[in-house]
Amino acid sequence: MVRRRRMVRRYTDEPVAPAVVQRALEHAVRAPSAGFSQGWGFLVLDDAPDVVRFWTAATPTGGGRDAWSDGMRRAPVVVVALSCKAAYLDRYAEPDKGWTEPDAARWPAPYWDIDAGMAALLVLLTVTDAGLGACFFGVPSERIAAVKDEFGVPDDHHPIGAITIGHPATETVTGSARSRPRRALDDVVHHGQW
Repeated sequence: MVRRRRMVRRYTDEPVAPAVVQRALEHAVRAPSAGFSQGWGFLVLDDAPDVVRFWTAATPTGGGRDAWSDGMRRAPVVVVALSCKAAYLDRYAEPDKGWTEPDAARWPAPYWDIDAGMAALLVLLTVTDAGLGACFFGVPSERIAAVKDEFGVPDDHHPIGAITIGHPATETVTGSARSRPRRALDDVVHHGQW
């Protein structure tokens, strides 16, 4: 399944079985999270009007008129992955963690975003395992407020990205994977020392 996973950017209009989406979300919440904080959330858009609302809110003015957009907008399901920084800061201020106040400065990396990203990867892998396609992509920073407003996302949750899910329209590799080679294992793995 891992070797079959790729970003799909063109979909058919065929609907996705709700059981596949449910299974993907059940797997997502099994992702690791620092301190078992589980500060993630998932906005599932699986009916056509909500998917249209997402693309309207997420698309910059004058955008959405290109081949990427045409292919992506056909996906019948969009899952927006969100992280909640406060869940981590509050969790690590609990007695068993030893910190007395929530303080983001103690964190060497934003694990709230990292953990939500790992949960999103489990969605991608589950969808691949079901024989469907998916693509993880970012919501443009200038459109995040519009997406949150459109769907009533709480202030303490932040979209780290969205995932389209659907039946692939073609097996042709597109995007960067077509024009850039995958880095060799020896180029990225260092045993014992860099």
